[in-house]
Amino acid sequence: MAIRAAVRENLLSDPGRVTLRDYQDHLGPAGQTWVHEEDGVILGFSAATRATATIWALFIHPDHEGRGIGRGLLDCAVDWLWSQGAAEVGLTTGAGTRAEGFYRAAGWREASTTNGEIQFILPAAPLAPHP
Repeated sequence: MAIRAAVRENLLSDPGRVTLRDYQDHLGPAGQTWVHEEDGVILGFSAATRATATIWALFIHPDHEGRGIGRGLLDCAVDWLWSQGAAEVGLTTGAGTRAEGFYRAAGWREASTTNGEIQFILPAAPLAPHP
């Protein structure tokens, strides 16, 4: 929760909307969570929701951005959702943020924009035919 509160973009308009229980739900049957830790300190995390095949959270402490931590955590979450049978993976982020550019550069495509939030999707790559 401390990392989520420390971000400089995609701020929660009402921090009370995301509760401790929301985080806990992504440690159990509702989803999966990954952390990047160095020297016993968590620097970032990602969380995916199985039922909706979405990335629920991906946040890196601002002091550690730009080191590839986010890409590694995103890959963990996406790979897990593929392993759960997702046909596509979705997420939302604020329009005009660095996160928007991050997802576009990673191959995500914009599905819609509503109230300044962009919904991105990443379709599963088709399997290559066997020769």
